[in-house]
Amino acid sequence: MTDFPALITGGGDLAAFLKTNKGAVDAALEDAGALLFRGFDVPDPIAFDAAVEGYGEAGFTYEDSLSNAVRTNVTPRVFTANEAPPSTEIFLHHEMAQTPLYPSKLFFYCEVAEMTGGATPLCRSDRVAERLAEVAPDFLARLEAEGVRYTNVMPGDDDAGSGQGRSWRSTLSVATSEEAETRLMELGYSWAWLEDGSLRVTTAALPAVRALRDGRRSFFNQLIAAFRGWSDSRNDPNKAITFGEGEPITAEDMAPAIALADELTVDCEWQAGDVALVDNFTVMHGRRPFQGKRRVLASLVA
Repeated sequence: MTDFPALITGGGDLAAFLKTNKGAVDAALEDAGALLFRGFDVPDPIAFDAAVEGYGEAGFTYEDSLSNAVRTNVTPRVFTANEAPPSTEIFLHHEMAQTPLYPSKLFFYCEVAEMTGGATPLCRSDRVAERLAEVAPDFLARLEAEGVRYTNVMPGDDDAGSGQGRSWRSTLSVATSEEAETRLMELGYSWAWLEDGSLRVTTAALPAVRALRDGRRSFFNQLIAAFRGWSDSRNDPNKAITFGEGEPITAEDMAPAIALADELTVDCEWQAGDVALVDNFTVMHGRRPFQGKRRVLASLVA
């Protein structure tokens, strides 16, 4: 079995390495699903930005995304991974799979790793789908046939205390409720305004199983994160997910997927200067709670 994530050690300028070896890097990523670059000279976010630029693919900005998370840009294409408190666990998910707009790949960079905990769990969703086909074939088939709908409540202003705290103004890139409704209509969402100025939205039916290029299937969604972690003063995980036709997805439905994902998860234990490259279509990621100082930045590839 391929090491996961595959470790690539070296030295010198990571931007030059990625530019020169892009074909080999892409082949390794397709094989492993996630790569960890260690020992290269990546001292700060500027060097990380240069490394992503050296990789040579179009960026996917936070501003243009529909991400639920509150983040802060460091450069136009580099931002904090999540501003949720250290005690908050970010459960496994494919980046922005709860929206119709999502990146193909993710870069992560560890600037500071003076902490206990704080690993980034990684899980291959192609293997989750393969195992689900054996232990819960009806659930997998229903997800494939119907897709899934997500419901979440966005506050009027950013709430950095929640992993789902990005405001509707920021999420939708709008200034007024009228502009928000126009954007939601374009996206095919349904919505309701709440008394406190927050906005409850429900997506159209989105894919929950993705066909990969070689014919394998991937458990490509945000079901585990939504079911286990979409909990704050506004959001109830029990109301966050339904099958595409509107029937609730239950704890009994989710149990096999959660158990398999937990079994197949590998923790990426960070060292300062590490850079990881993750195939978003194949691999889920998250964040373990931590104590101490941890600063992990992200950059997305369209």
